[in-house]
Amino acid sequence: SAIGGWAEMCRNKIEKVGSEKLERVGRHAEQLEAERNEVVREREELLKESVPVVALVRNAEKARRDLPPEVEVVEGDVTQFSSVARAYAGCNAVVCCTGARPSPTDPAAPFAVDCAGTANLVAAAQNDAGGCRSFVLVSSVGADELINPLNLAWGVLFWKKRGEEALQRSGLRYTVVRPGGLSDGGRGRGLGRGGGGGKGLKKGRVTMAPAGTYGLAPGKESPGSILRAQVAAVAAAALVEEAAAGKVVELAVSRSAASGGDDFAAAFASVP
Repeated sequence: SAIGGWAEMCRNKIEKVGSEKLERVGRHAEQLEAERNEVVREREELLKESVPVVALVRNAEKARRDLPPEVEVVEGDVTQFSSVARAYAGCNAVVCCTGARPSPTDPAAPFAVDCAGTANLVAAAQNDAGGCRSFVLVSSVGADELINPLNLAWGVLFWKKRGEEALQRSGLRYTVVRPGGLSDGGRGRGLGRGGGGGKGLKKGRVTMAPAGTYGLAPGKESPGSILRAQVAAVAAAALVEEAAAGKVVELAVSRSAASGGDDFAAAFASVP
């Protein structure tokens, strides 16, 4: 099956990332090879803040080989509500970056993972007796476009949009982050949402725009590729930046911007 799940949950105090602090941070992500590097980047971003991490995974043995020893591993599956709910104990925030790998042998994967799986994560957060204070969903540029080539892959963007809607209806404090093509930089395979290659991609400054800014429809432009590490940094900042709450932001990278660190507080504030 192309269905599975990485999820990282953080239980202790996170040092200040933005304008406020979270005592415990949780994250969920899908264990699929196309998304694996992005998941690792998210985990690294949180560990940089000295945040202990718990990983909800399909295969605990494999995860213990791949992840650092300080990461606690819990076996489960985002498509199984009971295992998701069990993993929420003690966490008050979630970063969800699930992603199905569509294939002719498993055409239901985008629905099961990106729609139903995300809905399970959202429902578990709602049922967590107020424990979840922030939910960040990593989706994809083009999620609003029904007529998009990626939807030929069993409706992958269509079902991502349905996952976004489940979160937006939930009443939780949320941020939806939409990157384009994902890259690791030097290796540059560019696997991930929205295409985009990314071979030899150099780091630039992250820019944010409202939903519907980028895509393939007439009048829209391509966001290009973005490093997974940059998406991870945006997701971590979205957990605590006040200006990120209740927004859908699309990411691009400016290669010509002046050097210096990303100002995520200002970037989130710039999006209506």
